[in-house]
Amino acid sequence: MADPTADPRLLPPAILLMGPTASGKTDLALALADALPCDLISVDSALVYRGMDIGTAKPSPEVLARVPHRLIDVCDPADAYSAARFREDALAAMAEITARGRVPLLVGGTMLYFRALQQGLSPLPKSDPLLRADLVQRAASRGADAMHRWLAEVDPDAAAQIHPNDPQRVQRALEVFLLTGQPMTDLWRARCDPLPYRTLKLVRSPRDRATLHRRIAMRFEAMLEAGFEDEVRRLWQRGDLHAELPSMRSVGYRQMLQYLLGHHSYEEMVERGVIATRQLAKRQYTWLRSEPDCAWIWDDEPVLQRAMAACEGLQ
Repeated sequence: MADPTADPRLLPPAILLMGPTASGKTDLALALADALPCDLISVDSALVYRGMDIGTAKPSPEVLARVPHRLIDVCDPADAYSAARFREDALAAMAEITARGRVPLLVGGTMLYFRALQQGLSPLPKSDPLLRADLVQRAASRGADAMHRWLAEVDPDAAAQIHPNDPQRVQRALEVFLLTGQPMTDLWRARCDPLPYRTLKLVRSPRDRATLHRRIAMRFEAMLEAGFEDEVRRLWQRGDLHAELPSMRSVGYRQMLQYLLGHHSYEEMVERGVIATRQLAKRQYTWLRSEPDCAWIWDDEPVLQRAMAACEGLQ
């Protein structure tokens, strides 16, 4: 592979296709794979889990057979999958694709993974069991909102990106601050190992936020009709999963599990699932607006033609 310190024009190309959930990223990626010498790599923190198919809107087996996606079904739901592991796996897949004379096309909505891939990962301190136990105890006594307010005081950028109902990430950000005396986002900004590729960044999005909200509601309903409830019930009946695992805290799965455990009615589950997905989209937009040098592709444009025109810059 080319030396990343050399002329950027000599670096191999890669396409990063980003966007909020339910924006049509997968359809565009499949169209680009048909039109260009591209191989797809999934950038999605839920699609990595085996057996989580309906609630993640995972491409069908028929689609995956026709257009394989790397980094789908690479992890058991009982295990955790980190941004660091994603970067390692994605770089290996990209190198293999490039070696075959093809272009890596990375598609997904997990913005943390995209950022880790592009900027590298600064070394963060290992978890301290005693400190983590203290933070868990504080969260139990003070509540999630109080912990999130504490994070907003010491690391406002992290607090803006982490939802108050994501206690694991809130506690990890607080842990890093308490161990290092520095906000975790400052450590993230200390870039290392930049991506050794010449990238084209595409963002797929409807121009109207109300359109995206309608799509989110329709897709959640379609998931329910496709058997989402049975999927989560089968996962839970394995007996080795718990509600605080990253897999079970994925949007949609968390709400369905709470329903199955009797904490919410069916109607509340549907409402909460749709709202949580909208909140995810809002966070994704926050990240995307800060992402430089992106070509935004809107619904009211000829989508494939617009994307193909942008890809001409990679030749």
